[in-house]
Amino acid sequence: MTLHKLTAGDGYLYLLRQVAAADSTERGRSTLADYYSAKGESPGRWMGRGLAALADTGAREVSDAVRQQVWTVEEGSTVTETQMEALFGLGLHPNAAKISEHLSDPLSVQPSIAATQLGRQFAVRDESSEFARRVAEAFREHNTESGVPGNASVDLEVRAGIRTRVATELFGEQYGRPPADDRELSGFIARATRARTTAVAGYDLTFSPVKSISALWAIAPPEIAEQIEAAHHEAVADVLEWLQDNAAFTRTGTNGVAQVDTEGLTAAAFTHRDSRAGDPDLHTHLPISNKVSHVDANGVRRWLALDGQPLHRNTVTLSEMYNTRMEVRLTPRVSVDFAEMPAERGKRPVREIVGMAPELTTRWSSRGIAIRARTAELAKQFQHDHGREPTTIETHALADQATLETREAKHEPRSFAEQRATWRNQAVEVLGHDGLERMLADVLAPRRAQKTPDITPEWVGSQAVAIIATVAETRATWQAHHVRAEALRVVRAEGVAHVAQLVERLTDTALSEAFSVPHARVEDGELGEPVALRRRDGSSVYSRHGVATYTSRDVLAAEQRILAAAHQLDGRVAASSEVGLALADSAARGKPLNRGQEALVAQMALSGRRVALALAPAGAGKTTAMAALVRFVK
Repeated sequence: MTLHKLTAGDGYLYLLRQVAAADSTERGRSTLADYYSAKGESPGRWMGRGLAALADTGAREVSDAVRQQVWTVEEGSTVTETQMEALFGLGLHPNAAKISEHLSDPLSVQPSIAATQLGRQFAVRDESSEFARRVAEAFREHNTESGVPGNASVDLEVRAGIRTRVATELFGEQYGRPPADDRELSGFIARATRARTTAVAGYDLTFSPVKSISALWAIAPPEIAEQIEAAHHEAVADVLEWLQDNAAFTRTGTNGVAQVDTEGLTAAAFTHRDSRAGDPDLHTHLPISNKVSHVDANGVRRWLALDGQPLHRNTVTLSEMYNTRMEVRLTPRVSVDFAEMPAERGKRPVREIVGMAPELTTRWSSRGIAIRARTAELAKQFQHDHGREPTTIETHALADQATLETREAKHEPRSFAEQRATWRNQAVEVLGHDGLERMLADVLAPRRAQKTPDITPEWVGSQAVAIIATVAETRATWQAHHVRAEALRVVRAEGVAHVAQLVERLTDTALSEAFSVPHARVEDGELGEPVALRRRDGSSVYSRHGVATYTSRDVLAAEQRILAAAHQLDGRVAASSEVGLALADSAARGKPLNRGQEALVAQMALSGRRVALALAPAGAGKTTAMAALVRFVK
């Protein structure tokens, strides 16, 4: 699962560009045959408990029939472009057009405007920068000169060259001189491509099953494909339910000091069937509205903004939860087994369907292969430019850049029947007709019941130890969402994901003082707030949900060893001449150091301290200075 912000204005339009034709979008599809024959993707459906609050007409008295026809948005009803524009584009009631028409008064428009508002209306600004406009125009000019459509994909090297040329020209226009070096130009490009501040309309959660599930769905008999898709929809709904119970908050008071419960989320689910490359890729976009309702202690309903921090914090947890619920929902429907498959270096193993031919999933991973290849190129260039490997955050940024640079224009919409025919032909090309049939027979063969462990206190305790050990491998402190994500991986691997509340039991046990040490915890009970100032779970509204931090006794012991070493002065000491040679060597390699960097190298090399600390702003040259020191040490 991935998460991206949706900006107000037209940020929602990409969800609708591949939705089924206008007549299907407005009326939906009435039969399964329509689904297979209609062009484009199936229309979106409304989801979430937040829909109920939309039926509130405030102080306006209307009949039940009018409330139902004008204000109400039913769970499962079809999403129209008018509704999306109102809610995600403008921050208004999805049925704003209906409400305005119902309340139309030739003498005053104010009542109808007020009736459609859900709190503050979005502030919408023009996001496109001059740099982005010029680059887009340059791409179109290049394609025209090449005799291809203006929106055709541009070769990666050509794209990079065009962006550099446009950025250099724009830099000169703004500053009256060329960029001093590549670093200055890169910084200018980063600032030029940064979106201007625009209201957040919502968050797009995109749920995709593992590749083997999409591959099986693409070529399995129709009745099996239908069961796979049903399991996918149920898994998405399960995650949304958990999200509404555990991460749907809003903020009130000065500077949002209080974090309070909401009445639920308003979401629109759009299920798409393929990737931009045309490979089978069953996935659901679940844009969640930033508009949420809160009922205060006086019973007054207010529309406020969703607190995005818990959502971002739980991204990995939501991803693991979807994968877990997908297995739970699928295995009773379709006779398949899952097992961990080898992963790339630095990545966690992924559970795939046993028996699916890897060459087939590779054939249908062209989009991912292109992104990974471009990410590797960008990482290599980053290392060349900065003299070090990119950090985890920088790697994610490079991957996002690679995703955009390798994005092809969306192909023309195809019906599901056309897609399935194409995918089957591709599978036959890879495996042969007999090989494909053998693989399907093997994958879908009846399975023996998997032996699962007894859920005893001893088993829970041993798993809690393993969970904390795994989490502690990559971090010195952790929060509940880190542990919960690992607990979800455990229950999948152990075949007990179906056991109710087991994930929460494992999470609570792993965070107990027998396994984790609370870090700077303040007991909520000491504050003594009345019920009106507490959330549904009993916690204070003046505390943040899920931010309690934990560590381990091993980490605390390691900290003490570092502190002790900081007082020791028997470390290696260099001669002044050696420092001079290290500085000269750095300059000879094209990395001359400034006075501050030279002082840093000298202090590190000559102090004799076992532990030394260098503090400086990002981009000050710490890495370059340390590279000179490292070469001296070697």
